[in-house]
Amino acid sequence: MYYLSEHPSIINFRWTHTHSWGSTWSFLFTSISAYVMLSFILNLVLYKRSKPVPLGPIPAVHSLIMALISAAIFTGMLFSTAAEIRDTRWFWRRNKTTPFQWLLCFPLGTRPSGRVFFWSYVFYLTRFLHTFRTFFTILRRRRFSFFRVFNHSILIVMSFIWLEYSQSLQVLAIMFTTFIYCVVYGYRFWTEIGLKSACFPFVINCQMLLLGCNVVCHVGVLMLHLLKGGCNGIGAWGFNSVLNFFILFLFLFLNFYVKSYWRRNNNSNNKKKVVMMSSSDAAIIGCTKNKDG
Repeated sequence: MYYLSEHPSIINFRWTHTHSWGSTWSFLFTSISAYVMLSFILNLVLYKRSKPVPLGPIPAVHSLIMALISAAIFTGMLFSTAAEIRDTRWFWRRNKTTPFQWLLCFPLGTRPSGRVFFWSYVFYLTRFLHTFRTFFTILRRRRFSFFRVFNHSILIVMSFIWLEYSQSLQVLAIMFTTFIYCVVYGYRFWTEIGLKSACFPFVINCQMLLLGCNVVCHVGVLMLHLLKGGCNGIGAWGFNSVLNFFILFLFLFLNFYVKSYWRRNNNSNNKKKVVMMSSSDAAIIGCTKNKDG
């Protein structure tokens, strides 16, 4: 517990553009641009290659590392939250604020320093590790998805904004996300080493559960902001809400619709091929019977 919430480097953490690596806007846009360009270039280079590039145990190791990191962030954020509640309870009683309200709505004037923002910074850095799955997908010659690249880029921006503007809701969002990631990457490691996978879309169901939790929390933030006199970083929260809405109702819908339409066309084409093959076989059989007769 000491190394997760009471270490001096955790307690004295402060998000600054001079001391925190990757904390500038130029770094953010440069890194995302490099990620997007590298993804498209790698996909173009391997466009004519039909066989996947052998990766060996690299995807499994990556999934295991991400599961362990997610578990560490979740545990560290949980202990740090408990320590912050313990140390600042007297201030909340004076302002008639409950710990649950603090989890959803930071008081106005909150600065990005201390325990929870340390783990928020670690979470921000791990967003770059998630992008490796895009390159694994391309190297395995699976279908390239612009939505995956866009989604990873937006999540990096959102994590950066959490720290830059001390946005409310990030404590619960990080705990929910890291818990789901721990389960999802553990499952991916399980399947990568050749063990039996689930008989239902496990990863998608976990993502839908996470999305539902985030929607409920966003509603809670809006209510507290209107009833309690304001939440810190509400402008950044509004921007992130628009991004979440954009991802949910535009890209997820279009992605699902395109996949469904593509599958229906493939199924109909396959059925037509089967009917044509069966009719041609019947014609050939009829011809042979006539010749034999």
